[in-house]
Amino acid sequence: MNPRKLTKAGVAAAAALALSFSLAACGDDGSSGSSADSDRITVGIKFDQPGVGLKTPDGTYTGFDVDVATYVADQLGYEPGDIEWKEAKSADRETLLQRGDVDFIAASYSINDERAQKVDFAGPYLLAHQDVLIRADDNSITKPEDLNNKKLCSVTGSTSAQNVKSEIAPQAQLQEYGGYSECLTGLENGVIDALTTDDSILAGYASQPEFEGKFKLGGFELSNENYGIGVQKGSELKEQINDALEKMVADGSWDAAVKKNFGPAEYQNEPAPEIGVVVK
Repeated sequence: MNPRKLTKAGVAAAAALALSFSLAACGDDGSSGSSADSDRITVGIKFDQPGVGLKTPDGTYTGFDVDVATYVADQLGYEPGDIEWKEAKSADRETLLQRGDVDFIAASYSINDERAQKVDFAGPYLLAHQDVLIRADDNSITKPEDLNNKKLCSVTGSTSAQNVKSEIAPQAQLQEYGGYSECLTGLENGVIDALTTDDSILAGYASQPEFEGKFKLGGFELSNENYGIGVQKGSELKEQINDALEKMVADGSWDAAVKKNFGPAEYQNEPAPEIGVVVK
C-alpha cells in the first residue's frame, strides 16, 4: 500500500485538522514536492512515440512505457483511472521532476551520468540500442559500414545520425527532418535509405499497422541505452518502483508488454535488465 494514498476517512481527518490551523502551510508535510494528491499520481511519458509512449487521437495512451508505468502505478496503489499522464519532452524531463510537476517519468529516458546528477533513476527496465531502420526489401545494408554513401535520416537536433557519420560511416549523407514520421515517409518512398535512433523507438514505428511488413531493423547495436524511470533526487519512490519492476518481470507482464508493443517489428529485444545494473 502506498503510504501517500490515504483512505477517505484519513482524507477527512486531515482536512479537519488543516482547517483548525488557519496559518498552517497547506500540504506542507516535508515531502519531496510530489505533484500528486492522495488519490492521483502524475506520470510523465512521451506523447509522440508509437509503441513507446503515444497519445492517440481519441485521448488514450499506448506504448511499452505506458504499460510499464501503469503496472508500476498499480503496485504503488493507483488504479489506471488515478493516473494523470503528462507529456515529458526530452529537454523538459529533469525540470519536470525537480519542480515536482510529475511523480515519476517513463519516457525512453536513458540513464547517464549527467542526468543522474540531477535526478534519481529506478531500473533500468529496458536495454535498448541505437540502430537503423531500413526497407524490408533492401539487402544493401547488412553492416554499419554499408551506410557510407547512403541517405541517413534522423530528427533535427538528434545526435544519432551525427554519431554514425563521425564514428562509423563518414560518407553517410545526413538528412535531418522535423519528425520521425517524415523520415519514415521518405524511407517508404525511397528518398531516404535508413533512419536511425533507439531500436525500441524504431520497432514501435515499424509495428504500426500502416507500416507493418514494410521495414526491418538492422540489428547493429550501435550504442547501449539503459531506460530508467526518473524520480526526484532522494525520493522514496525509487525503491518502491524497483520492487514493482522486479515483480513485473517475475510474473511475465514485462514479456507480454514487449510482445504487445514491439512484436510486429520482430524486435530482438534484450532480456529484462537487472535492477541497478547499467550497461555501458
